[in-house]
Amino acid sequence: MATSFGIGSRGDERTQNTGARSGRSDADKMRTKGQSGQKAQARPAPAQPKAKAKQENGQAKAQHAGDKSSKARSTRGVTVARMFTRPHVDPLESGAPGLPTATGQPTELVYERRSSIITNPDGSIVFKMEGAEIPSTWSQLATDIVISKYFRKAGLHGDAKQGEKSVRQVVHRIAHTIREAGDKFGGYFATKADADAFEAELSFLMTHQVGAFNSPVWFNCGLWAQYGITGSGGNWAWDWNEPKASNVFETENAYERPQCSACFIQASTDDLMGIYELIKSEARLFKYGSGTGSNFSAIRGRQEKLSGGGTSSGLMSFLEVFDRAAGATKSGGTTRRAAKMVCLDMDHPEIVDFINWKVREEKKALALIAAGYPNDFNGEAYHTISGQNSNNSVRVTDDFMKAVLAGGKWQTIMRTTGEVCETYDAKDLWHQIAEAAWGCADPGVQYDSTINKWHTCPNSGKINASNPCSEYMFLDDTACNLASINLTKFLRESPDGAQSFDVDGFRHACGIFFMAQEILVDLSSYPTKDIAKNSHDYRPLGLGYANLGSLLMQMGVPYDSDEGRAIAAALTAIMCGKAYATSAEMASSKGAFNGFAKNREPMLKVMGMHRDAAYQIDRDKCPADLYRAACADWDKAVHLGEQHGYRNAQATVLAPTGTIGLLMDCDTTGVEPDFALVKYKKLAGGGYFKIVNQSVPSALKKLGYSASEIQEIVAYVTGTNTLLAAPNVNRKTLKDRGLLDAELAKAEAALSGIFELDQAFAPWVLGEDTYERLGITKEARSARGFSLLQSLGFTKAQIEEAGDHIIGRMTIEGAPYLKPSHYPVFDCANRCGKTGQRFLPAMSHVHMMAAVQPFLSGAISKTVNLPNDATIEDVQEVYEEGWRLQLKAVALYRDGCKASQPLSTTSKEKDEKKVEAEAKHETMLEGLAPIPKTTEPQDPTQLTLGITPFATGSRPKGLRVRLPKKRVGFTQEARVGGHKIFLRTGQYEDGTLGEIFIDMHKEGAAFRSMMNCFAMSVSIGLQYGVPLQTYVEQFTFTRFEPQGIVEGHPYVKMATSIVDYLFRTLAVEYLGRYDLAHVKPEGEAAISHVGFLGGGNKEDRVSESELPHSLAYTKEAVERSAAEAATLEAPPAASLPGKHHEPATGAVNPLDAQLDAMMGDAPVCDVCGHITVRNGACYKCLNCGNSMGCS
Repeated sequence: MATSFGIGSRGDERTQNTGARSGRSDADKMRTKGQSGQKAQARPAPAQPKAKAKQENGQAKAQHAGDKSSKARSTRGVTVARMFTRPHVDPLESGAPGLPTATGQPTELVYERRSSIITNPDGSIVFKMEGAEIPSTWSQLATDIVISKYFRKAGLHGDAKQGEKSVRQVVHRIAHTIREAGDKFGGYFATKADADAFEAELSFLMTHQVGAFNSPVWFNCGLWAQYGITGSGGNWAWDWNEPKASNVFETENAYERPQCSACFIQASTDDLMGIYELIKSEARLFKYGSGTGSNFSAIRGRQEKLSGGGTSSGLMSFLEVFDRAAGATKSGGTTRRAAKMVCLDMDHPEIVDFINWKVREEKKALALIAAGYPNDFNGEAYHTISGQNSNNSVRVTDDFMKAVLAGGKWQTIMRTTGEVCETYDAKDLWHQIAEAAWGCADPGVQYDSTINKWHTCPNSGKINASNPCSEYMFLDDTACNLASINLTKFLRESPDGAQSFDVDGFRHACGIFFMAQEILVDLSSYPTKDIAKNSHDYRPLGLGYANLGSLLMQMGVPYDSDEGRAIAAALTAIMCGKAYATSAEMASSKGAFNGFAKNREPMLKVMGMHRDAAYQIDRDKCPADLYRAACADWDKAVHLGEQHGYRNAQATVLAPTGTIGLLMDCDTTGVEPDFALVKYKKLAGGGYFKIVNQSVPSALKKLGYSASEIQEIVAYVTGTNTLLAAPNVNRKTLKDRGLLDAELAKAEAALSGIFELDQAFAPWVLGEDTYERLGITKEARSARGFSLLQSLGFTKAQIEEAGDHIIGRMTIEGAPYLKPSHYPVFDCANRCGKTGQRFLPAMSHVHMMAAVQPFLSGAISKTVNLPNDATIEDVQEVYEEGWRLQLKAVALYRDGCKASQPLSTTSKEKDEKKVEAEAKHETMLEGLAPIPKTTEPQDPTQLTLGITPFATGSRPKGLRVRLPKKRVGFTQEARVGGHKIFLRTGQYEDGTLGEIFIDMHKEGAAFRSMMNCFAMSVSIGLQYGVPLQTYVEQFTFTRFEPQGIVEGHPYVKMATSIVDYLFRTLAVEYLGRYDLAHVKPEGEAAISHVGFLGGGNKEDRVSESELPHSLAYTKEAVERSAAEAATLEAPPAASLPGKHHEPATGAVNPLDAQLDAMMGDAPVCDVCGHITVRNGACYKCLNCGNSMGCS
């Protein structure tokens, strides 16, 4: 029997009776050859492509109407329709038909030769490749991702120097390998023409960014099949030579049976050896960058006895062991933490300890940080504590939630005897969960009753856990491979401007990718024998989508609206219904998954629940074609499932799609809204240029604005990007103040890629000669807060007005012509720009998740963001609403709740007192350093001149102030470019710097001796009054080897040389120069470093009675310290990292500046050092495309 799934298919009688079929095209009919009703069968796939399956009776006892008898099943396979490709035309060849435009205009595939250069924030190169062949429609970021991450760099056909150079090679490697596997397994393709169509359509969809697999498929699939690359073995795979036995075997090499899954769930047992076996299998997953989750509720608590006598060490002690192991493995071999989920049932004896585990450890970290230990995630403070290498979730049942609402009691149960261990007040436990999540973002909540209510295979076991991001939830010891569809590729526009969604195209893409994922199940290998067997027997898949937020904005629909939620529900229903219908079609020739017969009734019940939910979509708010398609697809999925069973136990999830979302040039991922209206697009030759989110013009057009109105609104958001006709700061006023035409041309060219107007007039843009000609000294322009425009006579108000006009407001609020009633269409996850006030409330995210959850086999990877001022009650409300709305899981994050996050900096206006204090501070730094406080006997010259170390006034030139015999300082150990270095300092009694020591390399090494001499010369200069500021300005950004990533310092993460690192560190510690740091501390940490008044240890501070004796405690010094502290709390726009000391390689990275203002809680990328953006339950980098999660 051959079944078509390419474009769409007919619904059953229920659809016809309700009118849901109306408007269907002839192409949307199912083409079947010899189709007949029969019982579902549980049987393995045949071994050979052309082998005939034996007749086999179904094992299910229950039969639906029309399923009268079991008949022979042909292995002929599925008929695959072509929608985007033509027979005998290679879709990967240049000139092949491309993806039609939104208005239906034909296009052609065009390749370009491109380079990929990924740099660190300081300009040093992380990765470089030239001459790669890339489709012309791909962005530079997508180019960087596919080249740096997915191109196989060496080893093709046994040649170590030969690597992939073209996207067409990568796509062919994957698509052809999957097609060959489908041929080998048999039963997937009705004819060779169908196999050709499948490969062509899959290649087209990948090349044109319509869909993408998760990263392991891009990494591993096809390396052996196409290039003969092997690698070491050790994984487990299904033995296709013995299909009936469902045997699995240990592979001999890594790529003949590639590892293609990113999501794993593993079982835990109350057995010591079993516990350590789980640690071993987790390590294997972490090593290759995958994530895993487990429910540890089976392990007995510390209150219970051992079988041989004595008391158990308890669950928490073992969780600490797991945590240490995960931290030592380092996922993917990088410095980021392993991707891991730890779940625990609410009735476990140690549930209270588990709830408070992380928040208790966070308090320990705060104490260590207060004692002077670094506060970055990889620093000593967090390395010392436990619980930092996993996401934690509690599994709450409906019974528990009812006890919470009723004010009842909750009992924990012994794992060994089943007896009651302890009794708690349910409300108190619930409050503890909310309080802990408020304090450190963990634990999240997984709603156990809801999860298992939608479980398709309850007769095979309960769903106990999830993967780290919580989207994959299924049986223990299973795996899931992921793929996502780019929704915006299906938005169409008629000649009269009417918008529509290409339902048939969307269905087609879902069917193609779902079939590819199904073939991957048996092609792949898995880390353990049990996972390999269960993956073959149950075949769970995770098809999802990306760009929902962008789609809604382009349609002119607010994200937080009933209409937006109805559209999202319908699209998700279509995707899931099509996936299960495709699964049933494949089951008609391949057979249902092995566990289907055992779970037939509950699975069909769940399918009916999905169908009922489709009919409950608000049809008044949903476009009619989407509503009809959703109902029709679920009618078909249920009808075919009743006939043939299903090939897959699970079909859909919504994953974070971090890297692959960027690979498809998606603005948003999963159900996430957009994070900003203005984006900085990466250029091929380096640098960025500013563009408005392309959804904005489309939305404005949909809302009825004219072309001229749209142009003015967009200009309001992104600016004019020209000095022409600008208020205050324009070509005329700048020429009147001495700038030349050539210099104005340089500034004009920089306007499209900057974050603030002053950056267009920086030294690295205009050139040092311009500054010299204008009479601005190097010292003046290096001062923190320096602005050329202000030095030319423009006021801050004038500059700000000009900046709004030229650079743009980066918010749509207040735009001309725009009606306030349309503001919600453009709401983002964060406030936009300096003046924007609107952003999506936390509950809007929860409600959107609830709209799509009924149409997902699994769940949704998403973090609900709460503002810093959210209360514990707010957290509790989010968790309770998630339960009421039948979500399967909720994770949340309150901004600023962890001490390890960098400080968020924004360019907000200072008050006049702070400006004056900063100006006074800059003036003081221009002269000699004040006389530091010291009790050491000094040079007699001081007495001759009537000057003592404790006098007030300025220091005469040539006066050396010696350090006390007993002095304090700090020692900083770090590595720069892999070279260990120790920086030691000596301080005067008032905390000012007086000497430095530098230790590195072996004793007697020439470089070590040179650094010692350098340290002595600097120390003598400091004691003679050379300000540390002068050294910092002179030596930062010097470039020579060794250079690179800095390991060990909490704030300085990159250095262009050893000397650059030294003076960045000294500037941070003694001057508060966090503009030279890559990570900014938060709150009190920003003012308690050694060089500030009141810094250091309390016992080292001088008493108030000593204050009048030192220049460091004069009125001027106190004002200087206050100004420095205030600067750190609200740094000016000009003090963005690298603003005044950028290396010659380039200016401030505007993307980092933008994200620094909106994503201050995000970590830096562990590949390139740039600021990341939140993505589902993890983070992604918009500079290199790296995903800091398991997808």
